[in-house]
Amino acid sequence: MSNSVSIKVHQVSKKFGHDRDEVIALDEVSVEIRENEFFTLLGPSGCGKTTLLRLIAGFEHPSEGDIFLNDESIAHLPPYLRPVNTVFQNYALFPHMTVSENIGFGLSMQDKPPTEIDATVSEMLRLVQMEALRDRRTDQISGGQQQRVALARALAPHPRVLLLDEPLSALDYKLRKGMQIELKRLQMETGITFIFVTHDQEEALTMSDRIAVMNKGRILQVGSPNDIYDHPSERFVADFIGDTNFLSAELVESTSESSLLKLASGKTASAGPSGSTLRSMVNIAIRPEQAILTSDEASAEFSGTVTNVLYSGTDSVFHIELKSGEEFIAKVQNSGDTRRDWKTGQALGINIQPGAIQILRD
Repeated sequence: MSNSVSIKVHQVSKKFGHDRDEVIALDEVSVEIRENEFFTLLGPSGCGKTTLLRLIAGFEHPSEGDIFLNDESIAHLPPYLRPVNTVFQNYALFPHMTVSENIGFGLSMQDKPPTEIDATVSEMLRLVQMEALRDRRTDQISGGQQQRVALARALAPHPRVLLLDEPLSALDYKLRKGMQIELKRLQMETGITFIFVTHDQEEALTMSDRIAVMNKGRILQVGSPNDIYDHPSERFVADFIGDTNFLSAELVESTSESSLLKLASGKTASAGPSGSTLRSMVNIAIRPEQAILTSDEASAEFSGTVTNVLYSGTDSVFHIELKSGEEFIAKVQNSGDTRRDWKTGQALGINIQPGAIQILRD
């Protein structure tokens, strides 16, 4: 991945309708996407992620702001003048054409020489591992194979940027997991900037170099999968990605590097920096897998009673009612040396791994 900027979105807004019927799909969005990066736009339905993708593709134009490709404005260029290709959710293949004819179709429309088309098609078939099916019609292959053909067709013109609009949503779970690995391999092998749209947090965490979490037309946080998961900036981000315990605590000390919190249990715990006022109540987030259960209630940071235990194969999930009345979920891996035989109704203590408590922005 390069540090050079491939796509720059600068204060872009997109509005649909007029007056009382006006809908703001994007609200002053700014983001920089690097060359050779697998960048994911993640968020719930209606958050604006597909609208942003369509603006980059040229299918829509911004109401305000600008979009740059390698420092050149493309905001009002038509799609065919942008070195950008899109893989759609429904693939949009031609069923009466063979695999190789579908892959070469865009090159034919560009009046490329037949020898160049044949060479590029062969290269793409090798890239997506479809050489054996080159002469098969696309209505005679599986959904996963159709997805590979759609990718090969989009990659054939060697675009600078490839846009992917939830291309895995129609696949079953096992096939989707396999294609996640394939997409990441293709991105690394081609060196093309991939911009991927999904509402699936697992897809985003698995494939991305960086993720932009979106909600209500805004980008709330941009960072690596580790940053987004381990250091969410606000409640929506923490809640949308993974399971999270939300609790309240009093901020008693704060520096530029760390904070000291007084928990509802009366115990103190350290956390990252906070911009809140001393002695104010702050919202904190703790991931379930970062909790350490113990039978020693007295020394634990939290304590409570087990209300439910769920076994999920690799993990056991404990629902605990804290003495403060708040609910806490702890996830314990089912390894041979880990105790997991606590029962409903049993009193337990909970300690938190160092650095695991995150103070959320108001």
